[in-house]
Amino acid sequence: MGLFSRSALFLSLGAAVAVTGSVKADDASMVIRDHKIGYVTTQMHWSVYQTADLKKDCPQGLNDHGPRENFKALYPNGGTVEGTQLTREALRVFPEDHKPQFPYILRKGPIAIGMNLDGKVGPNDFVSPEGVKGIKNNLFKVLGCNANYRAPEGQMALFSNKLIAGFTFDRIMLELSNVDNIDNQDNVDVTIYRGRDPLLLDGTGEKVAPGGTQRVDMHYGKALIQHLHGRIKDGVLTTDPVKEGIWPWANYFDRPAVLAFHDMRFQLKLTANGADGLIAGYVDTRSYYNWVTSWSTHHLAYGQLDPDEFWWAVRNNSDAYPDEKGQMTAISSAITLNMAQVFIVHPDEKVASADQ
Repeated sequence: MGLFSRSALFLSLGAAVAVTGSVKADDASMVIRDHKIGYVTTQMHWSVYQTADLKKDCPQGLNDHGPRENFKALYPNGGTVEGTQLTREALRVFPEDHKPQFPYILRKGPIAIGMNLDGKVGPNDFVSPEGVKGIKNNLFKVLGCNANYRAPEGQMALFSNKLIAGFTFDRIMLELSNVDNIDNQDNVDVTIYRGRDPLLLDGTGEKVAPGGTQRVDMHYGKALIQHLHGRIKDGVLTTDPVKEGIWPWANYFDRPAVLAFHDMRFQLKLTANGADGLIAGYVDTRSYYNWVTSWSTHHLAYGQLDPDEFWWAVRNNSDAYPDEKGQMTAISSAITLNMAQVFIVHPDEKVASADQ
């Protein structure tokens, strides 16, 4: 069977499942196959706790020293292209060539979304919205009062999420193995794959429907495959941290990006239709900065995010993995993750190599 016809068959099978409607949460046995259940990413956001009251969240307001504002303040009388525009663009790539020159507003307050990454409760830790103590999310301090990251209007919050449905690079899946039910299960194996097929959308064309089918990308996505171990308790999957993990997330067209995490782990509420929760860990600061600067200075200016000033805010709030000079190289963080249930197809090696 050729690639086109085989893909069409898989997708039509997924569509047939979706047409019947969502599976009830207590009918997970219908979607567990060979002791496995799969989920595909549908939405991702950096975890930013916010209320409807901006003044309460950010009493000093939002950061307003963006690239355009800073350029105007630094060069009120203009100057040469080399001495102005190229100098600022060079700092975007090499932000440590100059110390910060403008104030950066950090998010304050006791509440943040995230996980307890070290099993301790410290004086500088947050409390989750549900009341869990010891939450580590220093990246939230940097993002919380930046217009780019406040949903729903923030440019980074909006567009980095919109690419997930339309950009195959972000077609990331979790496959849970050794699963008999999704309520309580010890010794669950979790594998990260990338899928190859378009997401199955519902009748609105806006949301991803459960029940689709995804073939595993064993060619370009092979380097992204990772294995974790976890357990399910009361319907919540929690994985053990992996010392070095990666999470693919392209946030701009034609600019693939992979985030590097230390102590990466998942915490997801599972249902037969989807999984919702967090990816948490200490994201490498340079990896994260490269993710941010996948956007041009022009686009970052929409939310008053000056790259080099932003870098110093991230660097100064990093809280883990010191280098030989004692400078912390990673910052505690969390990504809010939403996934839909999918049937994951593992092609046999002969078919995969012939197709690719």
